Parts: sequence; C-alpha cells; structure tokens
Amino acid sequence: GQYQMVVDLAQLGGIGLWHREFEELKRRLAAEGLFDAAHKRPIPRDPRRVAVVTAPTGAAIRDFIRISGERGLGAEIRIYPTSVQGEDAPPRIVEALRQAGADGWAQVIVLIRGGGSAQDLWAFNDERVAYAIYQSQIPVISAVGHEPDVTISDFVADLRAATPSNAAELAVPDKDSLLQFL
Repeated sequence: GQYQMVVDLAQLGGIGLWHREFEELKRRLAAEGLFDAAHKRPIPRDPRRVAVVTAPTGAAIRDFIRISGERGLGAEIRIYPTSVQGEDAPPRIVEALRQAGADGWAQVIVLIRGGGSAQDLWAFNDERVAYAIYQSQIPVISAVGHEPDVTISDFVADLRAATPSNAAELAVPDKDSLLQFL
C-alpha cells in the first residue's frame, strides 16, 4: 500500500524538545565529571546481597529474579520498591537509592525498568536521579529499557546493562562457569 501526507507546517516539538533537554543535561553532567571512568567502582564478582530498585510488580523484576536464581549461588535479593514512570518517579527513585545505601546491607544496587517509550523512561533522565547514583557509596548497575535505550542513569552508573535480564547476568555470576573454573 501507499500513504501520502500533506504538511502545511512542521515545528520542532515533543521528543525534539526532550532530546535537546537530554543532550544539554548530558553535556552539563559530563562537564561536572559524573560520567568519568575514574569514578566508576568495580562490581563485586559474586555479591551475596543485591538491592534492586524498581517497581515491584513489573516483568523486569520477575525476569531479574528468575535469571539470578538460575545463574547464581544463592545471592539474597532485596527489592526497594519505587515508581519508575511518571512525574512522581524521580524523587521516589532517589529515595529508594538513598535508602538502599543507608541500609548498608547490599554489596551492589541494581536500578531496573523494562522497556517503553522515551516518555516512559524519562524519569531516568532526571538530574536528581543522576546525583543519587553518583553519590551512592555502593556500586550501581543501571538497566533501563532495552538495548537501544540509553538514559542519563546509564552514563552515571558504575555499569550499564542492556536490559534488566542482562543486569542479572552481570550482577550474578554463572554457577556453571564457576564450577568449571574450579
């Protein structure tokens, strides 16, 4: 089939404005050193305690738990529930990240959210979330969206995972590979 469209006027708007805001924030935070490799902390090789900051009911957390259980040697996972979408999400994500750090329980924090539109993932492009990740005393893995999705939280985190499932693979070592190595 064919489709034809007649346009009288085209203006920059919507995602264009959001993209410009994203690039401006990215430049500013990079200039402040939030993305510097020197600040990145190593992810523990075999963490026994993993904090997961996410929505407690989504497919992303179910996938993370399933894959961690299949791969790992029994790491404990503690969920720090938060909104991951909408205007109220950034301060709630910050609160959950800070709580995970304040508890001092975890060896690594994994920030996850499944895929969605740019608008759905926008909470992870928030300056407050970026600073909370940067200020964390515990290493942070960011796993927001799917492979083509990139957020500010990915740049600031100690490690970026392509998907929540990939975050489980990066955070929890494969027990079969460990046994083979032994």
